[in-house]
Amino acid sequence: SIGRLYCDIVFRGLDAMPRLGEERFAETVAIVPGGGGFITAAHLAALGTRAGLLARLGTDPLSGTLAPALTESGVDLRWLERTPEAGPQPTVVMVQDGERAFLSRRAGSARPATLDVALADPAARHLHIAEFATLAEIPDLIDRAKHAGLTVSLDPSWGDDWIRRPDLIARAAGADIFLPNAAEARVITACDDLDKAGRRLAQYFPIVVIKDGGNGARLFQRDDAITLPAPEGGPVLDTTGAGDAFNAGFLVAWLAEASREQALAEGIACGTLSVRSVGGAGMRLDRADVDAMSQNLLHSDDRIDA
Repeated sequence: SIGRLYCDIVFRGLDAMPRLGEERFAETVAIVPGGGGFITAAHLAALGTRAGLLARLGTDPLSGTLAPALTESGVDLRWLERTPEAGPQPTVVMVQDGERAFLSRRAGSARPATLDVALADPAARHLHIAEFATLAEIPDLIDRAKHAGLTVSLDPSWGDDWIRRPDLIARAAGADIFLPNAAEARVITACDDLDKAGRRLAQYFPIVVIKDGGNGARLFQRDDAITLPAPEGGPVLDTTGAGDAFNAGFLVAWLAEASREQALAEGIACGTLSVRSVGGAGMRLDRADVDAMSQNLLHSDDRIDA
């Protein structure tokens, strides 16, 4: 799983978002590892899949605070490059009434010096690219992975610099699974209707999965479409990284050659369970909980809308 590694500083319990010239106070704050590459890898590891992180981490004090959580995540850190150039790389997350605002800093290059060694590892089967911005910095990344015999998934992950570029789809060519959320799919295709957006994207990628938050998710493959709803109810503490948790659940099932419905259900279950804690990887997903929720989804009356 490749992507920038951030130090997420998550403020919750705000009465209002700060404006210029104002000071606001939060009820709680948590400092946790962030970035889609790590969050997806952490959930993959929690679900029992061997997962390695391809990223760079600074040597500054703020980056150093992430070390215990990174170790405890169970993610293989052999390919985590430590270099002063890569930090600090913080993200301030402000959560109010379920909505979030982010302020981030990128440091140095997204390309770890360990890239070639990691792709050549004989145990590697799949590469997950957690953000299009990383692919833009390493334009031959998909080609390198395919040459090494790996399948590839890509989450475009909203970025104002890239999301509206007309060459985004062409740059992502070769990805086996494309994993946008609903907002990203609409902007990339310039189409408000999600079914039409998904079918357009399916002309370019073998599998397209559109994540739609509380509305569930949709999978498109050639001329086929599958929709599953999200479970109703349940606490929502922080939606940060819910899409990355979905990615992990979907990929675990897909790599195990489960059915498309099963993969979609496990993705939704992981995304749903992840919002019940603070930080993208704050909750260590439990395999039994994921199985129970995904089975309930599959056996609900409105489970599939093809």
